[in-house]
This record gives sequence, structure tokens and C-alpha cells, in this order.
Amino acid sequence: MRITSLSSAAILLAIGTQLVQACQHHGHNGGGDDKQQWTIRPEELAELKELERKWGTDWSFSGITTFAHLKHVKCLTTPSERFDIAIVGAPFDTATSYRPGARFGPRAIRQASSRQTSFRGFNPRAGINPYANWATIIDCGDIPITPFDNAVALEQMTEAFVELGSRSVPVGEKKVKSKEKGKPKLITLGGDHSLALPALRALKKVYGREVRVVHFDAHLDTWHPAKYPSAWPSTQSHFNHGSMFWLAGQEGLLSNSSTHSNIHAGLRTRLSGTDPSDFVDDSSQNWLRIAADDIDDLGGPAGVIAAILEQFDLNDPDPDPVYLSIDIDVLDPAFAPGTGTPEPGGWTTRELIRILRGLVDVLNVVGADVVEVSPAYQGRGEETALAAAQVVYEVLTGMVKRGLEENSSEERTEGGGDGKAHDEL
Repeated sequence: MRITSLSSAAILLAIGTQLVQACQHHGHNGGGDDKQQWTIRPEELAELKELERKWGTDWSFSGITTFAHLKHVKCLTTPSERFDIAIVGAPFDTATSYRPGARFGPRAIRQASSRQTSFRGFNPRAGINPYANWATIIDCGDIPITPFDNAVALEQMTEAFVELGSRSVPVGEKKVKSKEKGKPKLITLGGDHSLALPALRALKKVYGREVRVVHFDAHLDTWHPAKYPSAWPSTQSHFNHGSMFWLAGQEGLLSNSSTHSNIHAGLRTRLSGTDPSDFVDDSSQNWLRIAADDIDDLGGPAGVIAAILEQFDLNDPDPDPVYLSIDIDVLDPAFAPGTGTPEPGGWTTRELIRILRGLVDVLNVVGADVVEVSPAYQGRGEETALAAAQVVYEVLTGMVKRGLEENSSEERTEGGGDGKAHDEL
């Protein structure tokens, strides 16, 4: 039984390589023949295999922490590394307006994902195991973002997302023929929500077109920077976790078609001043709003899914690229207290997950983030980080399943099961 996502062959190769290198180094320093070639004898290989059999597996509570025990590579310093989907941490929280602490979000989400493993990753509602399928999924670690200069931090995140999003994907017999010409996809663990701006900048550069955004949040995040009043204004203060979508609109990163809106879902924020002018500004930026309370009027999660999908042409042979931006404060504080700007009256974890399941298999999701997890404010049971880790799992499942559905029905079932969805919605 394999418990980690690393194959025995990969581990054996790594061990064998290190052994050969060690032997070569020893021979050189010991005055031996520099031209001597070292090989692993069959009996040594058998011993390595036996060591792997005895000690090469990890339980959910053991091993170095990566997301879902995925292979870890420092991708930004390993340009040869290829992947289909990468988990990337963005430990940045100096653009927050209330409680900081989301810089520790990536670490908390990875820890909370410990019970996700390739040997028990089958998603029965989707009919696939995203960790044991066609996609090469790895944990690229964190972007080392400065906490001292937000202008530099913005530049660092943008450059990192462009670099990773421009990589070539692996090739092989099980690889799908992506309609997006083999571009990898990133799921970012935040970090505060301002990271969506560099992510969208990178997507515009990589895809060469505007992106549609489906934004799950208690707040609008399309506020004009002037809505944060200060007697000490600065241009740099425009980059914050409540104005990044306003900035994205100003930079032409978002779809501006009157028939193709971007969507907010789960809103319940208070507004500025004495009138709903914030909503007027939001509408002028081409956003559709679905309030948290609307889930009751629309008939539950299925109604929310339908309202979002109405904004997309699902028969378009060249579908719009979609970015999912998921602020964990879309959940009620009863379910996700560990966040920077909690708002009572939100959705349950189950409702959010069911809504996501109805979208990720259908939309052309090219990237996603899960942000604003601040573990210092959560309980001992890790409920906020657990919810975030499950959200990542659902998004991953949708990305992998959609890749399968772009190929033949034979390829669609390579991950196991009957390949059919079992979502009650």
C-alpha cells in the first residue's frame, strides 16, 4: 500500500543517485582513480528496494509537511521542474485593513491537509482520485515575499506567478490534450487577498486575454482606494486587500463585456457612508452580486450555482478563462473564525463546498486562490484551515476531472471508478 504521493521508483532513483555521487566524492577525496565508474550491483538494488518497502511510507501524521503529502520542489529555483497543477504559498499579509496573520495561512492549510493522501484521495462525487490520475501535481513551496515593502512584494508575487504559469507541462501517454495549449495551473494558498492582483496580472500575460473572476467573499473588494480615508494618502496604499479588484479593472485584467460579468458570491458587507453607492461603483466595474442571504431565496446551493452559470456560455468552444478567488471569510465565523475580517451571517462549509462542486467541473478554471486564513484566530481544532484544505481539494478535483472530460471516454476513467459524477446537485 502506498501512502505518499511519491512513487517507489522515484525514491529509489533518488537514493541510488545520492549513493553513486557519494561514492564518487569519496573516491576523489581519498586519492582513488577519478575515472572509476560506480554502479549499483543487483544485490544493492534489492537492498534499497527492501528499505523502501520497510520505511518508505508515511502516515497522515508523519513526514515533512507538504500539501496532501505531495512532492515538494522549490520550483522558483528549479526551472526544469514541470507540472500540470502546482500548490503555491504566498505568505503575505501587510496589505490588510484589520487583523493580520494570514502570512501563516499557507503553513496552516498544508498542516490541515495532512489526511489527504494519494492512497485515500478518491472523490466519490466526481468519480476520480485527483492525486492518482493524469495530472502531475506538486507543492512548489512558498514565494519568499518581503514583509517590509509592499511595492517590492507586489513585484515579487507578480514575477513568481508569471514564471510558474509560463512553465511547460509534462508530457506522457496519460497527459490530456489541453485546450489551453499545455499551460500549468496554480492554486495559491494565502496570504491576504491582495495577492489576487499579481495573480491576475500573470494570467493576463500568460493567456494574452482578460480573465473572468468568480469571487467568494463577505466583502466587495472593488472599493476605490479613496474609500479608505486617510489624512496621509499615498499611491502605494492603493494596493490593499479591499481594492485589488478595482486595480485589476483599471489595468484591464478583467473581462469588461456587458454580457459577461464577473461574479461576487456570499456578500454581507457593510458599505461606506450613508447610501449604497459602493454597489453602484461595483456595478459600474461589471460585477454581479450574490448576497449570502440569497442562498435562501434561490433555493439553496443549486440556485446559487445556476445563478453563476447563467453568466457563462457553456457551449462556447473557446471558453473564457476563469479565476476562482476564495476568501475563507465567505464562511460564517462559526465555521471559519480564523480570518482577518470576519462577518456574521455567512455560509456553512458544506454549502460552500457544494457550490464549488457545481462550478469547478464546468467552468474553464485556469487558476485559483484560497486566502485570508489567519490561524492565530482559529480554535484548537483547526476548523478554518481544515475548511480551506477541503476547498483546495475540491478545486483540484474539478481541474483534473475537466482535463479528463476534454479527452475520450476511455481516458476519462483512467483514475478509477466509473468516471461518472455522483454529486447530489
